[in-house]
Amino acid sequence: MQRRTLVRSTVASAIAGALALPGWAQDKWPSKPLTYIVPFPAGGTTDILGRLIGQKLGPVLGTTILVDNRGGAGGSIGSELASRAPADGYTLLGGTVSSHAINISLYPKIGYDPIKSFTPVALIGTNPVVLIVGQNSPYKTLQDVLAAAKAKPKTISSASAGSGTSQHLALELLGFKSGTQFIHVPYKGSGPAIQDVIGGQVDMMFDTTVVAGPHIQSGKVRALAVTSAKRLESLPNVPTVAESGVPGFEVLSWQAIFAPAGTPKPLVDRLHTEIVKILQQSEMQERLITLGMQPSTMAMDQFAAFQKAEVEKWAQVIKAANVKLE
Repeated sequence: MQRRTLVRSTVASAIAGALALPGWAQDKWPSKPLTYIVPFPAGGTTDILGRLIGQKLGPVLGTTILVDNRGGAGGSIGSELASRAPADGYTLLGGTVSSHAINISLYPKIGYDPIKSFTPVALIGTNPVVLIVGQNSPYKTLQDVLAAAKAKPKTISSASAGSGTSQHLALELLGFKSGTQFIHVPYKGSGPAIQDVIGGQVDMMFDTTVVAGPHIQSGKVRALAVTSAKRLESLPNVPTVAESGVPGFEVLSWQAIFAPAGTPKPLVDRLHTEIVKILQQSEMQERLITLGMQPSTMAMDQFAAFQKAEVEKWAQVIKAANVKLE
């Protein structure tokens, strides 16, 4: 009788201990720094936002956020790396409209599925793209650009952060809707691309207001048009592409945070909660708005639905415009 009672007690203790392990592991998380993979070089929108959020998220979690820039292939290289990382809560990815909505339809093969390979953590926000030229450019308006492109097709060059990025697709959509042709010049990120626009090596570029804004304010580049449906409060004198003679044109870029698929839900929930708190801070809200971004208020399930809709939207655009990689 005593032996039977002892066995039952031992089994019960073992089960209780096993059930307590997940909670114990979560209580210990994080016990080391988190890696925030940015699938673009330093200086671009994703990098700027990753560092802003990482600086605030680290202290809240009681650890350090290490930003790891892995640029190339429109965000695909870094995204594939993140998709193969252990799903243990120690890897985050700065995903974008290109890496997580466009590339799956543009590249013949990428090493991840933008939906199945990741767990959505938080949508940081959306922001329109602005068409810019160097300060010494002869083009004063988008109409000037289109007139020149129609007179001499494939003579005007346009930089981008890489093939398949929102900058690239905005250019392709502009060419498709206006009946013009341009030379696409892909870079490994917005940083080096915009420097060549400033230097005059490339004629123009579509880029997010996060990256282009400071250069517009300094006078190093000139804004010709924004890709939103309405003019921006931050650039009230810059017309939309639609106003400039290309009706129905609209392109929005977006920035988000993902974790590898299979990351424990309690950890994802914690990350989502803390990141949303950071994004809701008045200081961060003002910073995002100053950068031309519209902060997001989406819950995780809403973000997941939004991403799926974006994947379908860009698949249709790429097919209709017959976009091909160089």
